[in-house]
Amino acid sequence: MTMEMKDSGSVVLTAYHPHSPARIPGVEQSFVQDIPPSHSPTSRKSVSHCRRINRMLSNESVPPAFSRSNSQVSMDSTSMEDFWCEVESIKESREDGSEEAMLLEFKPADEGELEAEWLQDVGLSTLISGAEEEDGQALLSTLTRTQAAAVQKRYNTYTQTLRKKNKHTVRDVRDIFGTGDSPPTFETVPVSPVSSNGIQLPGQKPVWKSVSSKSCLDCGIDKGSPSITEELSYDVSFSESIAVLPKTQEWPKNQRFKKEDSALPKFIVRKSRFGLTEVGDLSPEDMKKIRYLSLIELTAFYDALGVELKRNRMERVRGRENGLFGVPLTVLLENDQKKVPGIKVPLIFQKLLLKLEETGLETEGILRVPGSASRVKNLHQELEAKFYEDSFDWDQVRNNDAAGLLKMFIRELPSPLFTVEYLPAFITLVEKISKIKLQLQALHLLIMLMPEANRDTAKAFLQFLKKVVANEGKNKMSLWNVSMIVAPNLFIYKGKRANQQEMQAAATTAHIVRLLIRYQDILWTVPSFLISQVRKMNEAAMNNSKRQLMFDKGVRKLLRRKTMERERPERPEGAVTFPPYLQSDIPEGVIRVYAPLHSKVSMAIQLNSQTKAKDILARFHCENSCGSSQNVRGQIQSLHEIGGNIGQHCLDPDAFMLDIYRANPQAEWVIKPKAS
Repeated sequence: MTMEMKDSGSVVLTAYHPHSPARIPGVEQSFVQDIPPSHSPTSRKSVSHCRRINRMLSNESVPPAFSRSNSQVSMDSTSMEDFWCEVESIKESREDGSEEAMLLEFKPADEGELEAEWLQDVGLSTLISGAEEEDGQALLSTLTRTQAAAVQKRYNTYTQTLRKKNKHTVRDVRDIFGTGDSPPTFETVPVSPVSSNGIQLPGQKPVWKSVSSKSCLDCGIDKGSPSITEELSYDVSFSESIAVLPKTQEWPKNQRFKKEDSALPKFIVRKSRFGLTEVGDLSPEDMKKIRYLSLIELTAFYDALGVELKRNRMERVRGRENGLFGVPLTVLLENDQKKVPGIKVPLIFQKLLLKLEETGLETEGILRVPGSASRVKNLHQELEAKFYEDSFDWDQVRNNDAAGLLKMFIRELPSPLFTVEYLPAFITLVEKISKIKLQLQALHLLIMLMPEANRDTAKAFLQFLKKVVANEGKNKMSLWNVSMIVAPNLFIYKGKRANQQEMQAAATTAHIVRLLIRYQDILWTVPSFLISQVRKMNEAAMNNSKRQLMFDKGVRKLLRRKTMERERPERPEGAVTFPPYLQSDIPEGVIRVYAPLHSKVSMAIQLNSQTKAKDILARFHCENSCGSSQNVRGQIQSLHEIGGNIGQHCLDPDAFMLDIYRANPQAEWVIKPKAS
C-alpha cells in the first residue's frame, strides 16, 4: 500500500490537559484581529462572527488564552477561519435548544488509582488481586523488552503508593515473578535487531511485497508530492524500533503546520508473507487481546519518547435508552440489531451517510455551509418519530441539512466517538511528538484501543470523508477544509465548552483529523507484531490449560491404569507403534480445506513455498463453478484460519499459506464469506 506524506515542518503546541486549565499570562483577550474578513460568498459575516466568538469566550468561567504571538500553535489565520465558524455554529445550535447540554464529570484520581486502572485495562488485574490467573500469565509471557518495562514501571508505582498509604501488605514484584535480589524484571520475548527506522535488519529478513495501489487513500496529491518515501514495518513493535532515539524531542519554535495536502509524507507499507490483517478479520476474543497489547505498546511507545500518556477518568454518563440522537452507540446498535442482525454501524448514521453520498458529494461547501437551523431542528424531531417506522421522507432533506444532522449525531453522542478517556492522548501525539511517522504509529495504536462500536462507526465516517475530499474539484472541500470542519465536532464534545483548551488545540485537532482521513487504510490494519503476540498468548494459555487438565486427570488415570493394562491385548512380537502425527491421514505440508457452502465441501491441498490463499480460492472456484448455488457464486468468499493459536483469522488473498501453516499447524482451514 503506497501512501503519501511529507514531513510537515515542525510545530510546537501548548501543552493540553483537561485537568489543568490555568490561565496563561500575557495573552490577548480578543480574537477579532486573528480572523480576517471572509472572501467566500458562502461564508458568514466574519466581523459579527468574530464578535460572537469573542462574546462567547468572554462568558466562559475560564478566560480564553490563545494568541498568535504567545501560543505555540501556529497557523495562517485564514486557514483556521472555517474551524471558528464551525465552533460558532455548534454554539448557536446549543443556544437555540436544538441540542441538549450535558456536562461530563471527571473523577479526580488518587495516587495509585491510575496505575491500578491501567493494570486492569491491559488485562493484568492478577497483579493487583494476587491471584494466579492464566490469562495474565500468558500475556506477561509475550511482552517485548520495552513493553515489560512499561508494565513494571506502572506496577512498581502502584505498589509503592499502596505501601505509603499502608492499606495492606503488598507483595513485591520479585515475589510474583520469582526474581532474586537483583532489580525485578519481567521475562520478555526476544526481538530481532532493528535499525532506527524500524525495518528488520538482514538475518531473518522477510520477503516483502508492496501493497496494491488499489488499497491506497488517494486524495489527489500526486502533483507536487515529495519524491522521497518512507517505509513502515509492522513486523517489529513500534516501541522497540524507537528505543535508540533520544528520549526527549522538542518541536522547533515558530514553525507552522502546512495546510497543503502535499505536506503529508509518502509511506510505503509492505506486506510480509503473512499478508495484512484488517480489524474485522480477527475474532472478537482475539481483538480483545489486541486491545490489551495495544495499550501496553502505546504506553511503552510514549515512555520510549519521554512523553507522558495522559488519560481522562470520567464518571459514567447514562444516555437515552431509545431514539436516535444522544443514545450510546452500544445501545443504538443493540436496538438496530433486532431489525438487522449483525449490523456494526447504527442505521441512522448509515442512512445519513448514504443520503450524502448519493446526492451531496458534489455540493459546493458540503459540511462547511450550514443548513437552516430551523429545518435541521424540525428534521431531527421528525426523524426521532418516524425513522423506525420507515415513514420518513428522505427526499425532503437538503444536502446541507443532512450534513448538519450528521454532525449533530456525532456531537450528541453521550461519550465522544474517539472516547473521553483517550482524547488527551490524541492531543499529546501531535503536541509532543514531532515526526509524522511517529505520530502515525501512536494514532495507529489509539485506533486499536477503541471500543468496537466506536471504531466501526469512525471507519464508516472517515470513508465518507475520503469521498468528500475525492470530489474536491466540484465541492471545493480540500483535505484541510474537511479536517477543520470535522475537528470541533469530534473534539469539542457534547456539553464541553469551547474554552482556551480548544483555542490552543485548534490546529492540533485539525491535523489529527487530517491524519485520520489520509491514512485510514493504514490505521485500520492490525500490526502483525501484535497478531504474533496474540498467537503466543493463545499458545501459552493452551499449554497452561493442558498442564492443569493433566494434573486434574492424574489421579483418575492412576486409578485406571491397572485396569487398562489388564484389558489391553498383547502386541505381536515385532509390532511397531507409530507416533500420532504419523498415524494421521494428512501428510506434512498438506492441508484439508473445507467449503461447507460449496458442492465440493472439502479438498486436500499440497502446499509449496509459493502457494497463496487466493490460489486455493481459485481452485475451489474452478472445481465448484457448476455445482454451487447462484447465491454462493455471487458472494465474495475468503479463506479463514480457525483454531490452534488463533480464534479466527480471515486471510489476506496474498498470504503465503505454507508460512501460515507452519505458524499454526493445528488450525482448520475454511472457505466462507468474509464478515461484513
